[in-house]
Parts: sequence; C-alpha cells; structure tokens
Amino acid sequence: MKKEVLDVFRQGSRFVITSHVRPDGDAIGSELALARFLRKLGKTATVINSDPLPYNLFWLPGADEIVVYDGSIRQREAIADADAVLIVDTNALERIGRLSGAIQNARGAKVLIDHHTNPERWFDVVYVRDTASSTAELMYELIAAYDPELLDTEMATCLYTAMMTDTGSFRYSSVNPQVHRIVADLLERGDIEPAPIHIAVYDTRTLEGLRLLGLALESITLCYGGQLGYMVVSQRMVRESSSSLEETEGFVNYALSIEGVRAALLFSETESGTKVSFRSKGDTYVNEWARSFGGGGHRNASGAYVRRPLEAVVDEVVAAAARYLGLNEAEEETPLSAEDQSYLSSLMDLKSQQSSS
Repeated sequence: MKKEVLDVFRQGSRFVITSHVRPDGDAIGSELALARFLRKLGKTATVINSDPLPYNLFWLPGADEIVVYDGSIRQREAIADADAVLIVDTNALERIGRLSGAIQNARGAKVLIDHHTNPERWFDVVYVRDTASSTAELMYELIAAYDPELLDTEMATCLYTAMMTDTGSFRYSSVNPQVHRIVADLLERGDIEPAPIHIAVYDTRTLEGLRLLGLALESITLCYGGQLGYMVVSQRMVRESSSSLEETEGFVNYALSIEGVRAALLFSETESGTKVSFRSKGDTYVNEWARSFGGGGHRNASGAYVRRPLEAVVDEVVAAAARYLGLNEAEEETPLSAEDQSYLSSLMDLKSQQSSS
C-alpha cells in the first residue's frame, strides 16, 4: 500500500488535499505536512476543506493557505483537474462535507490516508492502519519512506501537533514505543520544542471560551451509577458567553476525569442538529456507540452528528449507553430524572422561546 501511494506522489503533478468536516489537529496537521512535502517535490498542492480550522490551530505553518470550500468554479475545476485527490483522516464520503460531490466526480485517483476503522470502498489507493496512533503517524511513514531528509521544521511542527492532539498528549493506548521514536525524530530533524506547541494548542483560550467552559461545567450530569458523565453546550450558552462552538475542544475531558466515570459525552447544539463527542477510558469502547448514531472514530474517542434537536439527542444517546458500557440491568437507571430534565431544559433554547424573541 505504501508503494502505491508513493507512486501516486511521484507520477502526479497537481494534487488536492482534504479531510473531514470540523477538522481537528490530526486532520489539519497531516494536510499541511503533506502539502509542504509535495511542494518540495515540485508539485502543486491545494488544501480545500468543508469547514474552517479551529482558532487554536491558526498558527500552524501554512494554515493561512487552507481554502474553505464555497462551491466556486475555480475550486471545482481544481478538484476536477487534479491528478489525485488525497483524503486524510476520514474514510467516509459523507464526512468530507460539501466537497463530497465534487470529489466523487473528480477524474483523478482518490487516495485515502487514514487510521480509522471500516473504510468505504470507493477509494482507488489506500494507506490505512487502524492501530496507528494518528493519521500523522502514517504521513510520517510515507514521507520518511520517500526521503526523510525532506522533513523540515514546518513539516515536523505540523506532524508533531497532529500526533500530540490525536493521542491526548501521548497518553492514549495507541501510543507505543514506535510513536515515541517518530516523535524523537521529528523533534530532532525539525529542531522544535514541545512546550510552545502544547501552550498554543491547549493553554491559550479566550476569556469568552473560559466563560463557556464555566457554563458547560455547570451542566455536568452523572448517570448509570456514576459510570457515565455528560455535558451540554447549547446555542444559548454560546451566545451568553459571546463564544463559539470552536472553543469546546477538550471540554468533554472534564467529565471523563471524574472519579468512577468510564465514558463521557459532550452534546453541542448547532443550528441544524447536535454534535456528540464520545470519550472513554481503558477497555470501555465508544466507537460502536458513536457508529449507531451515524458517526464513528476510535475505540476511546469518537464522534457523531445527529440532525435532531439537542434534548432528543441527549435522551437517545444516554439511553443507549447501557449496551455499550456493558452494564447489567441492576446497574441501569433512568438516564434523565425529572429534576435533570428540568435543569437541562433550563440550559437550552426551547423553540417557543426562540419564536417569541
């Protein structure tokens, strides 16, 4: 598989790179490293995504060159005329967002570089390993196999950031000795330091973002005997804090950190539905749980987007927890008590309130 992807790199001259909707650190870092690598080979590489990148990744080298898809003729022509479309960190057409139609109709080879399970079958060339810590790990392998001397400070910074964010700062079970060997090589070849990168990604929040975090922390609810914790971020909370949903990155980990909690959820209300972030510890897996709601991801970190109102999605996802957490009937309890439901409703915008405002 590696040779086939490298052959595509060698033979093509024009490339389009894309990833999933609401791209995260692994997606953005992998895209930018790949784009710089191809340009160093004398190729043309354009990164086009359905959504803008998160605010805490604006500083990444090359981030200002990422194009947000708007359906223009120029963008469609770039995709149609590309020798290959390189899809990274996602393996489902729907997850590509607004680019999906243009990519499906593109004449060039569709190349998948990804570490998620159950890839769809429409790709022409794939480089996939679901045991990899991140897509960036696979990207490093490809670049190193071609010529490790091409790794420079910019590429190393992007790949290190991608691996750091997708491994929870190198604490997830996917981290093994090989991951640390790759990190060591990136630090050495790129002459980079971890601390400034960690600060830029995790320790830089706006005041508005902290206010939103405070509101989200107030919503924490425990159920199933304290084995499941969840948080809610409603549109009203976003408005009250003058913040944005982009600043919810990492919020779910606060619920997961509670003693006794095996799995945690973050429900984020959007204009057209509800985003659900699934996280878990150890051998409690959430990927099948997320997949049952149209999402997917990794065993301990997954996501889903459900085009239904926030209240209904909270009820349904929490109610489905029993079978995915391995609880027996004696451990089950009503996910939302009347008091919890009342409190949750107070945090959300009801349609009647919206229509009267």
